[in-house]
Amino acid sequence: MSTRAERSMKGKDAPPADRQLAGFLFCLPGIVLLATMLLLPFLLAFGLSFTSLRLASPLPVRFVGIDNYIAILTSDSFWRALGNNLYFTAVVVPLQTGLALWLAILVNRPLKGIVAFRAIYFTPVVVVMTVTATVWLILFNPDRGLVNAILRFVSAGRLESNWLRSPTMAMPAIMIMSIWQGVGFQMIIILAGLQDIPKELYETSEIDGASRKQQFRYVTIPMLRNTLIFVATVTMILAFRLFDQVWVTTRGGPLGATRTMMIEMVQLGYERQMISRGATVAVIFFLIVITITIVQRRLIREEVN
Repeated sequence: MSTRAERSMKGKDAPPADRQLAGFLFCLPGIVLLATMLLLPFLLAFGLSFTSLRLASPLPVRFVGIDNYIAILTSDSFWRALGNNLYFTAVVVPLQTGLALWLAILVNRPLKGIVAFRAIYFTPVVVVMTVTATVWLILFNPDRGLVNAILRFVSAGRLESNWLRSPTMAMPAIMIMSIWQGVGFQMIIILAGLQDIPKELYETSEIDGASRKQQFRYVTIPMLRNTLIFVATVTMILAFRLFDQVWVTTRGGPLGATRTMMIEMVQLGYERQMISRGATVAVIFFLIVITITIVQRRLIREEVN
């Protein structure tokens, strides 16, 4: 016992340099993983963006400077894809975060069978997006799909849509699919934040005469501030990475209505075999996402608990 106590005291009295070294060694595996999976690919893409590299081409690779960036930034297809990304993000992030908050409050109640409801709401998250997109592709079928069947039933045959084949309805259909699949993930995070709020705060506010709406506004939302910021930031990053559901259902169509930056990158790099142009889109995409994330964190700073 005395030996253990002495070791514990020695650990507490260790010089700051030794403690910093120990902390660095603990973080080293994560740093190596991030550098290998994120930093290195970005640096390779950044280097390729200044070349003329093509896929399976006998032509020698040349240094072309910023020609690829000029070509991409003057391309109507690129700006259409970026606009679609911004449109998708502006709609999905607030809707999905708000729906996740509502579901988290709903399943936070001490009711019988509430665990089953939590599992049901979370189930779509564990389903691979490719499978989800395939299922929704069937549901959105204009002739035999369940979505149109329900619309025709509730409207006496007056409401229906071509959904994924319509330039105006294709992106909303992708949004519905994405929110359905991802809202459970945000719900679980917000639920953890709700359960971390001290019950004494609600009891005190109830004694002071606060209604349920006032408790939600002045207790729940302020205490969930950091959690909601985290959820919104993660949702925004995932929204900008929109690819799988579009690739399975529309391939960026119809008429480019669902074309995103990820679709632009893949089609340039592999279908048109212009690896350097695809790398250029990847670099621009990364810079846009990191810039928006930094600006968002600057505008809405997390409070230090």
